[in-house]
Amino acid sequence: MNCTYRRSLLCLGLLIMMMGFVGNDAYAGTATGGSLPYESWLTSLRDSVTGPVAFTLSIIGIVVAGGVLIFGGDLHGFFRTLIFLVLVMAFLVGAQNMMTTFFGNAAVIGWVIDPTPLRIA
Repeated sequence: MNCTYRRSLLCLGLLIMMMGFVGNDAYAGTATGGSLPYESWLTSLRDSVTGPVAFTLSIIGIVVAGGVLIFGGDLHGFFRTLIFLVLVMAFLVGAQNMMTTFFGNAAVIGWVIDPTPLRIA
């Protein structure tokens, strides 16, 4: 190996190690946002699409669209495309609600080590 190649590889490795040791804490949170005119109706739309009623409708949509595709016989192209569109939208709404149920709403960052010093009696 060339000496300059080794040196640059060593410097790169040291730089990566320093970046790992000197990193700042990262805090995740939800921003409240500004006062933009479209934020209120976007928030209400998000709440409507992610609520329990939307989840129930997505389950019903999956069952009905699946039944139509299985037992519908020979469907015309446009009607078949609409059924697939309903099925995909139902999967998207249902998957978002399932992921929220399984993994929570937002990132949760906890302390790995308690920042207070240990006292041994």
